[in-house]
Amino acid sequence: MNDLFYNQLLENNKNWVASKLSVDPEYFQKLANGQQPPLLWIGCADSRVPANEIIGAQPGEVFVHRNIANMVVHSDMNMLSVLDYAVNVLKVKHIIVCGHYGCGGVKAAMGSDTIGLIDNWIRHIKDVYRFHHKELNKIEDEAERFNRFVELNVVEQVHDLAKTSIVQNAWRNNQPLTIHGWVYGVGSGVIKDLGVNIESNDTLDAVYQLNIK
Repeated sequence: MNDLFYNQLLENNKNWVASKLSVDPEYFQKLANGQQPPLLWIGCADSRVPANEIIGAQPGEVFVHRNIANMVVHSDMNMLSVLDYAVNVLKVKHIIVCGHYGCGGVKAAMGSDTIGLIDNWIRHIKDVYRFHHKELNKIEDEAERFNRFVELNVVEQVHDLAKTSIVQNAWRNNQPLTIHGWVYGVGSGVIKDLGVNIESNDTLDAVYQLNIK
């Protein structure tokens, strides 16, 4: 194989390893001893949104699950398995659902075009539009409506996450666990905290009344 990009990836890895060892010769040995990340990140699979990098986190600090449009689907055993391990084994204290402006999955859900297999996944996002169609249809500017849809999708995923049996059991057992909703600006690099911070069923009930600006 003579692929410059592919070969460069391997070279980049060697340089990265060398840079880490130059600072701490035991860096990788420490990582090999186990992980205790305080955070689970549920984000979009978009290549422009690397979880660790945009929040300045180091390896071992963030447990990550990514899919199209950062969805929390109750039949998704992949997501549920990651959530179960993060909450019940790693005992993370924070879960962040992070969407991003310009999300292709959310954009596709705004239209009626057929893309392929992904149509089945996008149906879940279309449900979010249906829940909030009155607010969204009042926004005349398409770009603004798109951005608001991205935000509302994150809010709904936070709610769905809070209602999973895994999170419910953690709260029932008084395990400290807070869920947050963020949106990342690909064009600015800035994260917007949507103010959806749920740490119990009491705050879950209260956040339903929020009108996120």
